[in-house]
Amino acid sequence: MLRVTINGRAHELPGGGTILQACQALTIDIPHLCHDPRIRPVGACRLCVVRVQGELRPVTACSTPLRTGMVIETHTAEIEQSRRVNLRLLASRQPAGTTDALAGKSFQQYLRAYGLESTGSPQPEAVDSSHPYIQFDRARCIYCYRCARICEELQGQFVWRVWNRGDRTRILPDSQTTLRESSCVSCGACVDSCPSGALDDKSVLALGTPDHWTRTTCPYCGVGCEMLVGTRAGRLVQIKPALDSHVNKGHLCVKGRYAFEFVYAKDRVTEPMIRENGAWKTASWEEAISFAAAGLRRAVETHGADSVGVLGSARATNEENYLAQKFARLVLGTHNVDCCARVCHGPTAVAMKRMLGTGAATNSFDDIEQARTILVCGSNATENHPIVGARIKQARLRGANLLVIDPRRIELAHYANIHLQLRPGTNIPLFNALACAIVEEELYDEATVRERIAEWDEFQKFISAWAPEKVAGTCGVEAGTIRAAARLYATARPAMCLHGLGMTEHSQGTEGVMALVNLALLTGNFGKPGSGINPLRGQNNVQGSAHMGCEPNNLTGFVSPGQGRELFEQVWKAPLPRNPGLNLMQMLDAAAAGTFKALWAIGYDVALSHPNSHATRKALGALEFVIVQDIFRNEMTQFASVFLPVTSSFEKEGTFMSSERRVQRVRKAIEPIGNSRPDWVVIRDVARAMGRGEAFDFQSPEEIWEEVRAVWKAGAGISYRRIEPHGLQWPCPAEDHPGTTMLHSRSFPTGAKAALARIEFEAAAESPSPEFPFILITGRTLYQFNAGTMTLRTGNAQLRPNDLLDVSEADAQELRLQDGQKVRVCSRYGHAELPVRINPAMSRGELFASFATVESFLNQVTSPHRDRVTLTPEYKVTAVCLETIEQAREGVREGVKPVP
Repeated sequence: MLRVTINGRAHELPGGGTILQACQALTIDIPHLCHDPRIRPVGACRLCVVRVQGELRPVTACSTPLRTGMVIETHTAEIEQSRRVNLRLLASRQPAGTTDALAGKSFQQYLRAYGLESTGSPQPEAVDSSHPYIQFDRARCIYCYRCARICEELQGQFVWRVWNRGDRTRILPDSQTTLRESSCVSCGACVDSCPSGALDDKSVLALGTPDHWTRTTCPYCGVGCEMLVGTRAGRLVQIKPALDSHVNKGHLCVKGRYAFEFVYAKDRVTEPMIRENGAWKTASWEEAISFAAAGLRRAVETHGADSVGVLGSARATNEENYLAQKFARLVLGTHNVDCCARVCHGPTAVAMKRMLGTGAATNSFDDIEQARTILVCGSNATENHPIVGARIKQARLRGANLLVIDPRRIELAHYANIHLQLRPGTNIPLFNALACAIVEEELYDEATVRERIAEWDEFQKFISAWAPEKVAGTCGVEAGTIRAAARLYATARPAMCLHGLGMTEHSQGTEGVMALVNLALLTGNFGKPGSGINPLRGQNNVQGSAHMGCEPNNLTGFVSPGQGRELFEQVWKAPLPRNPGLNLMQMLDAAAAGTFKALWAIGYDVALSHPNSHATRKALGALEFVIVQDIFRNEMTQFASVFLPVTSSFEKEGTFMSSERRVQRVRKAIEPIGNSRPDWVVIRDVARAMGRGEAFDFQSPEEIWEEVRAVWKAGAGISYRRIEPHGLQWPCPAEDHPGTTMLHSRSFPTGAKAALARIEFEAAAESPSPEFPFILITGRTLYQFNAGTMTLRTGNAQLRPNDLLDVSEADAQELRLQDGQKVRVCSRYGHAELPVRINPAMSRGELFASFATVESFLNQVTSPHRDRVTLTPEYKVTAVCLETIEQAREGVREGVKPVP
């Protein structure tokens, strides 16, 4: 502790901070304009100067470290006069009348505090309103440079630039025109930091400054960013990042910060609907619940319990997913329950559980800053997990090594030491080759191999056949590049791996992740800070939905029905089903075969998001009874018998579970829109209508969570009270346990040693041919999330209005394609029409597209092939050809040529 005197009073304060931080902790308000706690202090505005005994001149509080023995004066008459002079000069530049209009901004608050007013001339030509979310008014700029610095130091985008010098100095986007035309990724960090109103959220300008703030967790990807939701008169107005969040460190992406207007979309369904004689009619909740219960009961009584299934939702809370699987097992009497983890990181969970004993991330996002080397595999993190992507970028800029494995030259590849641009579908030979190089060159960690690895001799013999020189042709990566990457990962330790759906959505997705785990085991890059294998989960609660038991082979806590039967039957006071359950892919197969009859789909548009949509729709059309429970009518609705409208996460309480095993609070910021209800209330009421109300007698999400704790031993210590500040990471088995930030430091759940996997390679069924010369990769993009259900109903639709087909420059030139030209993409399974985007990130013979819009309906093209362990669809490798729209109409395909 440091002993200091501030304004005549003695204090003991912790070291390591600045004078400004010390004063803020003591609630002493020191004016400052150029400082933001998320960026490096520069002391440029001079408002925060204070007197320190022994110093010849006043010092800037924001950049001066606190030292023991300091005697500090913060508000002397001399300093206050200096602040008033500085503020008056800045106020002379701002248009008159803005002091009251921007009362929520710190600069205007200081003007009021010092009795000053803005006195500049209006400059309407200085306003840039081109961006759907952000307004930029150059006339209000006070040249604190916070926008430029936070864009560089937090996001790493370098959009805001300082142009010219002296009186001609201007701060403008890198486009030198409008913000919309710049490289801005719309994260809003500059707006959040701007103290003067030069940058502001259009929602605030239109609706007013929020009068209430609610802390909650983002409803988009699985990073788990914490945010503050601002409301005014009960309406969502603005979202800001939580500055003290352990996950996002005071940062948000465009989706988390701005894409919330879907809540008020005109086509939001807020009343239950029942289909009668082929037409929809509005119904009361009592009618709809009774109708849903009767349909499920009829299917069970007529065809048996195993003819019915339930799909949990990665957008719903842990509590709601827990009730969904409990309903399937207890009310319906079947293990037929699944969620969208099946089509994304199901292979990761199985692979990591087989190899390491736990099917979840080994480390935390905070390990990014501790890693000497970061390996990113099959994840366009800056677009799909932007906050993690920004942290990786910043780590690289600070000197960490970066390896990127991806068929596309994604943004992180531009920063990478080495980019292994492999051919789609060749993950296993590449990872085997990396392992071979590590073993051959004796780069493995000897102590780890000796103490923590089983079947070492067998692995050495197996891996010797995978020399980089032998597989370079298969992977499309030079042997020397493979060896260089292996050396860097193995020697520049600790090395941390983060991977995405580019690893899992393959016919050998599970085995590909196992081959990746081999690298961590070989090099000792696990059980240590800055290391491990860490999946980047796609949707906000896909980790939680699966972990709560929305899988046929796993109960809550990722234990099998055999392992958990005794405990669950004791807590539920009822027997578990004995028959094995079907996962979603098997449910669809059984529906097509006529043996599966009814489905309750909660927050999951299977019809749009599943591959080979013609087969998917045929299977859905064969069902006798379908319940769709969602916010909007979606493609599943055409197969539905009843529609149950539910609330968004902004309208309810509960918890989410992030990619780093963190359980976090979700808090209600607004009242439910219309007559919508939380998912858990709907599930509870259907259970009551089916005569099992006693097992679903919950009055709040917290009551449900208490039952979750009773059946999930590894989460027994995670109470609502304990996760109020920042959440907790499991395992956390007791109330006095601090949670677990890192797994496998001393042993594995399965024992002291882990066996290395010996994975043979089987080429993907889809490969280029004269008829189908291109390989199509599908995935996500920054502005549209997954199926676009939420983001397409926000301003993001202006930033990315439709799906695009990314084509290499060489292929576009050969086929005479132009940017924006619409083409037809054809596979063996169907076709879709999309506009072309010529993209230098693409390799010749490879295409990329997202699947957010119904208009393009890309999954009419994707294949029926699946991972042979988890049945996860192979979204990443489909052989296709291209036709211009004219060729498609004429039935000719002269422009299609095989790629050399």
